[in-house]
Amino acid sequence: MIHARLFQWICSLGLILLVSCNVQKQIAKGPAKELLSAKGMANAHVGISIYDPQTGKFIFNHNSDKYFVPASNTKIPTCYAAMKYLKDSLVGLEVSEYADKLVVRGTGDPTLLDPEFSNQPVFDFLMKAEKPIYAATDSIKTTAWGSGWSWGDYDASYMPERSALPIYCNLVWFYGKQQDGTLRYFPRNTDSNLYWQIETIGNKSNLTNVTRRLRNNSYRLYLNGDADKEIRVPFITNKKLGWQLLADTLKKPIHFLNDATEIRGQANRYVVYSQPLDSMLQLLMHRSDNFFAEQTLLMVSRAVLGTMSDADIIKYILEHDFKDLPQKPRWADGSGLSRYNLFTPEDFVAILHKMQQEFGMERLKVIFPTGGEGTLSSYYLDAQNKIFAKTGTLSGVVALSGYIFVESGKQLIFSILVNNHHASATEVRKAVERFLRSVYTKY
Repeated sequence: MIHARLFQWICSLGLILLVSCNVQKQIAKGPAKELLSAKGMANAHVGISIYDPQTGKFIFNHNSDKYFVPASNTKIPTCYAAMKYLKDSLVGLEVSEYADKLVVRGTGDPTLLDPEFSNQPVFDFLMKAEKPIYAATDSIKTTAWGSGWSWGDYDASYMPERSALPIYCNLVWFYGKQQDGTLRYFPRNTDSNLYWQIETIGNKSNLTNVTRRLRNNSYRLYLNGDADKEIRVPFITNKKLGWQLLADTLKKPIHFLNDATEIRGQANRYVVYSQPLDSMLQLLMHRSDNFFAEQTLLMVSRAVLGTMSDADIIKYILEHDFKDLPQKPRWADGSGLSRYNLFTPEDFVAILHKMQQEFGMERLKVIFPTGGEGTLSSYYLDAQNKIFAKTGTLSGVVALSGYIFVESGKQLIFSILVNNHHASATEVRKAVERFLRSVYTKY
């Protein structure tokens, strides 16, 4: 009886290995061959890993243990860290309440006065506060830009500076002129505090472009357009500017702690929550929001280490949560703006599998975009609720990693990383889409 069972087990294992081997060959001869020979891909570096979590087997690998620049696929480990350590709501403000004052500290929450979030609990709390408000400004230990970011993109809307108290997404929002000739923008300059120097070029009311000087908040607005246009440009942050802008919006003073500030008595310490975590992560992943990703990593650092440092929290996560990844990544930032990031396809498959095991597929389906949504809005249009994946794009880089439910009913985890292609990003994305469609129908 024992020998019969052993024989049956060996036969079953052999059958699994045979099927896996056949699938590997089928994909290699068909879909993978087509992908690797697609326009602009002949000289590209391509890594592919496809994993079946039900059997615990890889069904296809190609350069899967090689390192690639992953672009915004870097947001996948950032998302994992947030889901593990930020619980279900964002901490928007730390408060130490004394008998005669409130001492408040920023937490890195990127949603403060972001127009997309109509509910603003931190703002409402401070608006209702009856005691004088004092800001502590020393809670961040990182630079405004991430390691390896392109300084030439300093005035691009996708690269706002990082800060302990972000406000308005650390952007100035410009809209051209009103009918009376007044410029429309926010946050606005006040009579007493000139935050932005603004110069206008052109004699029309509608905005076509905005530029900013590298080292100061001097903006040039080009008013030559025939249609109204919204343009967002980052501002240079510092330890006090966010609080000053917040005070202007509150229309009440916020003082700064210094050596002369008297603090007496015991404090009642508590936090003010802002937004549900998943509502922010959904925006982060659906539109690949670099600012949300960077600030998210800083919030995780505050929650785990007590201070905001991207380098320290990355080191912690690699040594603890990701210590068993197939290959050790070089992880440089939260968003993927840096080309210093290096991950393998197998790394992403392992992280995605870990996310599914720890947080559940139903929750991930809400956070990751599906076909026709977010950064997949032009792709996989007939595969809604069949694919849930994160895109990544830099010059010469296209990435897609996530989950796919194939025609047979199986759910697979995949990662496809393309570096150094010389086609358009759209052509590469279409080639990847054709590859995944073939896998969908054949496995």
